Amino acid sequence: MTPAQYTSSLSGARKSSSLVLSRNFAKDADVVLSHGDCLEFLKTLPAGTARLVVTSPPYNIGKSYERRKKLDEYLKIQEQVIKECARVLADDGSICWQVGNYVSNNEIVPLDIALWPIFNSLGLKMRNRIIWHFEHGLHCSRRLSGRYETIVWLTKSDNYVFNLDPIRVPQKYPGKKHFKGPKAGQYSCNPLGKNPGDLWIIPNVKHNHVEKTIHPCQFPVELIERLIVALTKPGDRVLDPYMGVGTTAVAAVRHGRRALGAEIVEEYVSKAEERVELAAKGLLRTRPMNRPVYVPPKSSSTVKRQLSISAL
Repeated sequence: MTPAQYTSSLSGARKSSSLVLSRNFAKDADVVLSHGDCLEFLKTLPAGTARLVVTSPPYNIGKSYERRKKLDEYLKIQEQVIKECARVLADDGSICWQVGNYVSNNEIVPLDIALWPIFNSLGLKMRNRIIWHFEHGLHCSRRLSGRYETIVWLTKSDNYVFNLDPIRVPQKYPGKKHFKGPKAGQYSCNPLGKNPGDLWIIPNVKHNHVEKTIHPCQFPVELIERLIVALTKPGDRVLDPYMGVGTTAVAAVRHGRRALGAEIVEEYVSKAEERVELAAKGLLRTRPMNRPVYVPPKSSSTVKRQLSISAL
């Protein structure tokens, strides 16, 4: 089965109108979207409930949904949330904490580095720092413009779920073969594709993005889809303590998983419920996972030049 076939088979698992939505934790709920403080919500969840915690917390940079705090105060609050997430995480589960930089007077503090002592104190084991690269964002005048953020992937133990095949990407040289030895003449590449590595190039959600909603810092569905299909199994629960407009829940529903999350802005919760219901029916428009960032049209001079060179 190819990665595309694998993904398609999972995506169809919950495309129905029978989705069970709740605003409070319930064992039979497909999606729980709580309106309120995430720490209070986390305390209502039984230990070991989620196979994956994936989130993008506020960066303490003064967005409309956060009150800017001193960095030490911000880190103390994050520590409380992370401790609860670790409690709720299954023994073979993963945490993916996606963050950027805290910025003060044009000086940056990489939040994944600032948060590392907290993760380490809880015995969580870092497997990767995934760099998410995107092309668009604010333009800086006194330093280089930021064009990446970091996802720290940590596990609770050495026994964790990891499915590589669903997230493989096309080989650079798919026709490459062994030229000597016992495998001479056989293809040297994995036919399902290669490991995507720890640098992911995925467009961020800007004004012309098909997924754009009312949220100012929305992350793309395909970013979360990769993490979900790689680090969970169908039917598992995925927790996002800072749910926003429900991107994590959307990705979970599209791949036959259940979702849990909290959000303090009522308008965002309502939008999340709307998006999840559309996703469950297969009606939500999203950018497909693994679509190339840019494919020049065949009529472009670049493509014509490449074709003429390859014909030589």
